[in-house]
Amino acid sequence: MSFFEYTAAQKAAFSLISGPAKKIMLFGGSRSGKTFALCCALAVRALKVPGGRHVVIRRHFNGVKTAIGMDTFPKVMKLRFPEVKYVYNKTENFFSFPNGSEIWLAGLDDAQRADKILGKEFATIYFNECSELDYGAVTTALTRLAQNLPGLVNKAFFDCNPPGKNHWTYRLFVEKCDPSDKSVLASPGDYAALRINPADNVQNLPPGYIENTLAGLPARQRARFLEGRFTDEASGALWKQSVLDEYRVVNPPELERIVIGVDPAVSSSEESDLTGIIAAGRGVDGRIYILADRSCRASPLVWAKRVVQLAEELQADKVVGEVNNGGDLIESLLNEFAPDLSFRAVRATRGKFVRAEPVAALYEKGKVSHVGVFSDLEDELTGYAPLTSRKSPDRMDALVWAVTELSRPVPVFVTV
Repeated sequence: MSFFEYTAAQKAAFSLISGPAKKIMLFGGSRSGKTFALCCALAVRALKVPGGRHVVIRRHFNGVKTAIGMDTFPKVMKLRFPEVKYVYNKTENFFSFPNGSEIWLAGLDDAQRADKILGKEFATIYFNECSELDYGAVTTALTRLAQNLPGLVNKAFFDCNPPGKNHWTYRLFVEKCDPSDKSVLASPGDYAALRINPADNVQNLPPGYIENTLAGLPARQRARFLEGRFTDEASGALWKQSVLDEYRVVNPPELERIVIGVDPAVSSSEESDLTGIIAAGRGVDGRIYILADRSCRASPLVWAKRVVQLAEELQADKVVGEVNNGGDLIESLLNEFAPDLSFRAVRATRGKFVRAEPVAALYEKGKVSHVGVFSDLEDELTGYAPLTSRKSPDRMDALVWAVTELSRPVPVFVTV
């Protein structure tokens, strides 16, 4: 068996976890060892007291199943607890241990499964990638942190790549105030946070990951994914995080139309732009709801398939795609995979600011809501300042096309 050793930052995290705080957040850059450390802590708690029930919660069930259930947690058990014989129940999606303890996996996007799991009581709740979660959903889930296990103090774990300073994670764990009304927390000592960055985990990273991949990101993304810093809103930004938060909803009403905006990239190298893929719908109340962000850095073949899958998933009426760079590429690819899918080509004849300003104004008027939290998209929106931004805001462009399409007057046909 190969020798295993925690990083110094992970050891500091375990010291924090074993202390008096009942809610602990590890935040920092990409691939810094946060998730590995918290999965280790989860396993220790499951093995320490028989019959314990614990859960890992993420926004999307497929995300927690793939990232935790099929990747990080098996690695933790192999490297840190190789002698423990555990079983993964693929039907119900939980790990069971010889002492009767269980670790469940839950995604809040699957309401039926989430309701079933959160109908139980837990000794540990771990919110993985918590910047993607709505604070209301978190507080609701925390009501299930109620299993009575002698010898084990109930605790909640959180991890994230830090978003903007207006996000509830910053307010709760750094400012120590209630994100709902900014009042001082009644028991601030119950909350503790630790920053862990890729540099703290360099021995486990591939050569050049920090120097080439992360260091080459735009400034705001570099702050988040390399330096692990909560960022300020950009001066002169069109979108404000406070506005996004004010009109955010958990579920949309019945939707009259659903469209997908696409801002395509024609190449897929590490230096290429993202292909922005944003779904939005217009509700029966006349408001617009942002439903999904499936943006990716991939070849045209791959992102086109992703657009079609999203259209099928949401039963979208139309795809709106910018054709300045890709020409007929989008329409030809979509026709290949989904010939019946309606497509409208749009061409950017005006600058980004001119196109984006009316959409940002709709947000200010409370006419657009995000259904849940879209951290990467929101970071791009609040970081886009027309006079200073240099990086192409691909997610924003796709969103602008989708919202603009839904804002177009509905034709009225009169029968004479």
